[in-house]
Amino acid sequence: MSKTFVFKFGGASVKDADSIKNLSEILFNRLRNQLVIVISAMGKTTNLLEEILLNKYRHKDFSSNITILKSYHIDICKELFDENSSIFPIVSNLITQLEKQLERELTKENYDYFYDQVVCYGELLSSKILQEYLCSQGYISLWQDAREIIATDDNYRFAKVNWEETKTNCRQQLVPKLQKFPVIIPGFIGRTSTGNSTTLGREGSDFSAAVLASCLNAQSVTIWKDVPGVLNADPKRFSDTIKFDELDYHEAAELTYYGASVIHPKTIKPLANAGIPLFVKSFLKPEEEGTKIHHTDKNNNIPCIVVKDEQVLVSFKVTDFTFVNEGHIQEIYQALNDLKLKVNVFQTSAISISLVIDRQEFKLEKLIQRLQDSFQIRYNEGLQLLTIKNHQPAIIEQIIQGKEVMLEQITRTTFQVLHKPVLA
Repeated sequence: MSKTFVFKFGGASVKDADSIKNLSEILFNRLRNQLVIVISAMGKTTNLLEEILLNKYRHKDFSSNITILKSYHIDICKELFDENSSIFPIVSNLITQLEKQLERELTKENYDYFYDQVVCYGELLSSKILQEYLCSQGYISLWQDAREIIATDDNYRFAKVNWEETKTNCRQQLVPKLQKFPVIIPGFIGRTSTGNSTTLGREGSDFSAAVLASCLNAQSVTIWKDVPGVLNADPKRFSDTIKFDELDYHEAAELTYYGASVIHPKTIKPLANAGIPLFVKSFLKPEEEGTKIHHTDKNNNIPCIVVKDEQVLVSFKVTDFTFVNEGHIQEIYQALNDLKLKVNVFQTSAISISLVIDRQEFKLEKLIQRLQDSFQIRYNEGLQLLTIKNHQPAIIEQIIQGKEVMLEQITRTTFQVLHKPVLA
């Protein structure tokens, strides 16, 4: 293995000036030349950029959103830099580039492409601000555009990495820089062979860190979160959560598959294949141990609860008086694959197929259009999916109590229930 280490910091760790100062303290205490620092967009910037996109698509005014976006970043910079700092023209220039992107025509057909050209500015802004701040504090670091390193296909919003080209880019561009200084790099984004920006999936900066670590054959990856490590449930939703000191790659991969938000689902595979340990630690309490994810024989029997909001239940009923067969399933899965829709639950009966998917703009409409000639289709939106891994009867009873259940499924190790959220 090389002597390179990869740190990834999420949006909460750079949400304001005090957070950035705290992040810099973490780095000051862990100075290494061969350190790659992957940064997410600040706070809720990605949500704001998505709102700008929707307003543009709906032909609504989004100028106030742009003003909010610019003011948010400029105000943070005012707390971190003196008024003559070069960061102010850098931020203004990036906002101008964003505005030029938004002058182009946005349609339902090019929405995913347009999304990637616009949303990437969140990570470009945050990484530039952090790099300038570290240098202003005497921590000399270099900025690297991730789009010059992470090569992808043109599967916009869910781009697939071209591993060989990315390895070559790392060797030729990153390694020489890392031998001199730490490198700051925006997460979540890549670039096609034709020069278009791409994104690796929502919250994909974790995956960016894993890609770079794998290509650099790094010692480890550390993801810095606002939680003390990997917990058996979201502490914002459940009390008395349990932190895992260590987890096997397979266990962690399963939790991310079911929707655990602490790690992006694609993160584990490249690290497991390369035997690179993943640490999840708290940027609020950086001296604590956190969770280590690696190859381990230690079994975990602790129940884990994962919650996914904004779920859609879609039911396909066979219309020609035949029973559900492999051809029906294949037709539905082909449509799901073409639309880049991941199935969270799949269930069949004699005459119908039901599945649960994440809500994505326009995707449900396109799915129905694609399959309405073959099936009678019904759907329910705004649902919540609860998954219990290593379930126990008492926990299941407690979870479903008082809920309007739409669908449930149980296996030896996993229980899933889809329900209408209880209104507060």
